[in-house]
Amino acid sequence: MKPIQDLLKAFQDDLNHVKSTRELEGLRVKYLGKKGPVQELMKHLKDLTPEERPQFGNAVNELKKTIEETLTNLTDRLIHEEEKITLEKERIDITEPGRTHSLGAKHILTAFMDEILEVMISMGFSVQYGPDIETDYYNFEALNFAPDHPARDMQDTFYVGPDLLLKTHTSNVQMRVMEKEKPPIRIASPGRAFRNETITARSHVFFHQVEALYIDKGVSFKDLLSTLELFFFKLFHKKLEVRFRPSYFPFVEPGMEADVRCIICEGKGCNICKYTGWLEVLGAGMVHPNALKAGGIDPEIYSGYAWGMGLERLVMIKHGITDIRLFTENNMKFLRQFVSV
Repeated sequence: MKPIQDLLKAFQDDLNHVKSTRELEGLRVKYLGKKGPVQELMKHLKDLTPEERPQFGNAVNELKKTIEETLTNLTDRLIHEEEKITLEKERIDITEPGRTHSLGAKHILTAFMDEILEVMISMGFSVQYGPDIETDYYNFEALNFAPDHPARDMQDTFYVGPDLLLKTHTSNVQMRVMEKEKPPIRIASPGRAFRNETITARSHVFFHQVEALYIDKGVSFKDLLSTLELFFFKLFHKKLEVRFRPSYFPFVEPGMEADVRCIICEGKGCNICKYTGWLEVLGAGMVHPNALKAGGIDPEIYSGYAWGMGLERLVMIKHGITDIRLFTENNMKFLRQFVSV
């Protein structure tokens, strides 16, 4: 009977270290499983005399019964204790104040985009959208970009296929609209643009743009300047100090850029305006005759202007924000400042 007594002692020793129902189930498998020591004891019956077998068999059955009853009793007790712990963890103190839930709000860029579009709609522009993944034709070729233009290089543009790319501006909408509609055309095209640039306080690899296009008979450069002046006044509710300077864009001729006196440093110079006191906000010009032809419009009869602006730059000017990266870092302390925008 010594093997039975030794096994019972070993079981009791193991039992002292059990602290959970999971460990208890492991102990059950260890001792009562098909390959456990209790089952192994039954193999010794063949080595015993006929007179010894009944006594030994009864002793093994009693051992098995003892182990099973002990495990069952301890299981019930541990389950009860674990339930108490769980209930204590889940206990709700009804005297505590309720949990508040924050309401969602528009991102500052989304809210400002809506504000810009409202201004443009009030000026007679309709809103048109285009795809983020664009063909080389609509993004470059139809807009009069030369085949060897630097913007087409992979270090400047994100290509996703032989003829597909992430659009580098919202000017791609111009061609799509000109192909489908006849002048007069007056549209605003908002969207995201993607360029392979170094991320700094004033530039990012993706940003938001709004493009404006107006085509009709007799549209002049004077119309472009007066429209921009009215747009800025309606958007900022005051007259900004703006300067225009000549610039080159393949799809306009003549072309120009507009700079706004830096509100952040009040023209004294900072890292956002590159210490010039001026911040570039848009590129503009008269639609190039080749672009009109690509859109199926006769440049001998019609003329037009186009301008595109970066949304982030305007928001930075309006609110005195000094780092463009703040818009995409999901810092709630920063974003909550503009929930009413």
